[in-house]
Amino acid sequence: MTKPPLTLYLAAPRGFCAGVDRAIKIVEMAIEKWGAPIYVRHEIVHNKFVVDSLRDKGAVFVEELDECPVDRPVIFSAHGVPKAVPAAAEQREMIYVDATCPLVSKVHIEAERHHKNGLQMVMIGHAGHPETIGTMGQLPDGEVLLVETVEDVARIQPRDPERLAFITQTTLSVDDTREVVTALQARFPAIAGPHKEDICYATTNRQEAVKAIAPKVEALLVIGAPNSSNSRRLVEVARSEGCRYAQLVGRADEIDWRALEGVASVGVTAGASAPELLVDEVVDAFRDRYDVTMQTVETARESVEFKVPRLLREDA
Repeated sequence: MTKPPLTLYLAAPRGFCAGVDRAIKIVEMAIEKWGAPIYVRHEIVHNKFVVDSLRDKGAVFVEELDECPVDRPVIFSAHGVPKAVPAAAEQREMIYVDATCPLVSKVHIEAERHHKNGLQMVMIGHAGHPETIGTMGQLPDGEVLLVETVEDVARIQPRDPERLAFITQTTLSVDDTREVVTALQARFPAIAGPHKEDICYATTNRQEAVKAIAPKVEALLVIGAPNSSNSRRLVEVARSEGCRYAQLVGRADEIDWRALEGVASVGVTAGASAPELLVDEVVDAFRDRYDVTMQTVETARESVEFKVPRLLREDA
C-alpha cells in the first residue's frame, strides 16, 4: 500500500538546552562519585523519560528535603530552590549539589541586588511553578509580588510605586511577557528592569523556530511534558502564529493520528527538557505511516555550555 506524502519540518534549535544538559550530568556524575542512591529534590528537569532513566541509574526523586536521609547526597533541581532549602541541608550537615540553571541563578542574584537597594520586586511568572517558588524564596516574605497577566498588574499594591523592579521566570512566552512588561511600565513608570532579558536564550530560540515553522505547516507537535513550562509555551506560540493544530506530546505513542488525517505538512519541535531520542522516535513513527520528506528550519545556532559544580569535577 502506498504511503501518503508528508513534509516534516524539524525546528532547529530544539530539545535540550545547556542548563538541562548540565543538570542531568550533575545527577549522573553524583551517582558515579558517591554511588546509589542519590536523592534529588523535585524532578531534576520536567521530563518523565529523563526522570525515569535517572531513576533506573539510582536517583531517588523526592519533593521535600526532609524525605532525604542525612547520610546520602542530595541534588537541587535545575529550576532552583528557595534559600531556606540549602540552609536546611547545611543545618542537617548533608552533602548537597545545586543543579540550578545558571540563567535562573542570574535572576536570583538580580532579585537580591534590587532588594539590597531597597526595591520591592515584581515577578512575572506562573504561580506554583518550581522556578517561581525558588526565585520568590530568595527574598523575605512580601518582598516579591507575583503577576501572571496584564490584569494582575492592575491589581497589585506595592509598598512604594516609586521603588520597584521586575524580574521574570526564564521559560515564559516572549510575546506574552512583553505585554505584561508594557503594562508594568505604564502603571509604574519608575520600575527598574533587568540589565539583560531574563527569559533565557534557549526559550527565546525555540519560540523563534516555532514562529518560522508555524506558517508552513498544517499541524505542529511539541515533544515535552505537561508540567514543562517552556514546552507548553511552544504550543501557545504555534497557535498564536496561526497553526490550526498544535499539540504537546510526551512520546510518539501519544500522537493523535486521527487528528492528522489528510495533512501534508507537520512541524516537530521539542521543549528544552526533551531529549533528541524522543524526536527520533516521533520521526520514525511518521516514517512508518507516511512517505516523509524532511526539512530543517534553523533560526539560530547554540554553543552555550555550563560547567558542573567544582565538587563533582575531577580537579576538585
